[in-house]
Amino acid sequence: MSKIKVIIMGAAGRDFHNFNTVFRHNDAYEVVAFTATQIPNIDGRRYPPELAGKFYPAGIPIYPESELTRLIKEHNADQVIFAYSDVPHEYVMHKASQALAAGADFRLIGPKETQIKSTKPIVSICAVRTGAGKSQTTRRVSEALQALGYKVAAIRHPMPYGDLVKQAVQRFADYKDLDKHECTIEEREEYEPHIDRGVVIYAGVDYEAILRQAEQEADIVLWDGGNNDLSFYKSDLHIVVADPHRPGHELSYHPGETNLRMADVVVINKIDTADLEHISRVRDSIMQVNPQATVVEAASPISVDDPAAIKGKAVLVIEDGPTLTHGEMAYGAGVVAARRFGASEIIDPRPYAVGSIIATYQKYPTTGAVLPAMGYGPEQMRELGETINNTPCDLVLVATPIDLRRVVEINRPSQRVGYELQEIGQPTLVNILEAKFGRKS
Repeated sequence: MSKIKVIIMGAAGRDFHNFNTVFRHNDAYEVVAFTATQIPNIDGRRYPPELAGKFYPAGIPIYPESELTRLIKEHNADQVIFAYSDVPHEYVMHKASQALAAGADFRLIGPKETQIKSTKPIVSICAVRTGAGKSQTTRRVSEALQALGYKVAAIRHPMPYGDLVKQAVQRFADYKDLDKHECTIEEREEYEPHIDRGVVIYAGVDYEAILRQAEQEADIVLWDGGNNDLSFYKSDLHIVVADPHRPGHELSYHPGETNLRMADVVVINKIDTADLEHISRVRDSIMQVNPQATVVEAASPISVDDPAAIKGKAVLVIEDGPTLTHGEMAYGAGVVAARRFGASEIIDPRPYAVGSIIATYQKYPTTGAVLPAMGYGPEQMRELGETINNTPCDLVLVATPIDLRRVVEINRPSQRVGYELQEIGQPTLVNILEAKFGRKS
């Protein structure tokens, strides 16, 4: 019987995980190619044989997604697996139409086949969109569990942009580990806040191997989700963050709606800065698809080093990259801080952008007059720094989860913008976590 030929569409995350859990050891299938989008420097490489398993001694080639139709026809592919996240439902169906027209079936693989069971309790924190506030929610959950006496290890959604073999299982316990693994800005943004709180964080490519190692040093494992992807692990408590600044997106993006429908707890974040009507719309969505979920209302109040130094200044605002790109937001906490503390002007950096930063603006035209903190490698970090220092301003507001000044040289006065999750009213995440797990004796 001939093997079923498969192409997996991805972005160096869910695609590799789906392969590892469903296809790697399954001789009924032959994965002939991955296609890649969203992430630079992935296409044109191979999923290495060391990770691909015995059926793929030469590894598996990774092509640009633009070649999907050609690949289907050239390989006479039977199935196309869609395996990346934070895209509109309509977009998914356009890709389905493309695959069907080229002669292949189109498939989404769900949690039943891809979620790995842990020997330790799993708390997963996911979101309906990138930029909803998942990272600060994860930090809040981590602190709450530690206060209850539990030792916590976090596992982050994959960001493997370098040598995939070396990145199969990554452990980060201090800043030296970040340098050792040559982490990008996006990786540092997610890892450093955990390290600052004394939490070991894992990431990589092979998420079963990662989980088995993390289980050895934790009472409870946190899944720190990326984009709005589903958890890679079977959850004991599934927390999902919703964003009232984008009402309706919780029901119109893949797989964010799936997360919402699966949630045990939904955190409606940013209620301090969102319209009441928009908050009500998100609540209505929750009631429509998951009325059993516990709803927590929260804010992410901002802080700066010196509010008085912002007043009257022309500022360049640097925001979290994925929030602006994949998340399609035109602004973030930095713009809120600039307006709140009286900046006279927000300088548009687009005329001063160079290299891949120009390309980022072209690819993500919804990005506003702010600078996304792109840094997927040394060259892009250099171009980010050059763009910053090209932009005529009095002050740079850095609203990234890390201190960007540690990895990019900024030759102008600068301040960091911080934001942490703060529950409003009852129930709180602490209430929910203590009711679920109790206090460690």
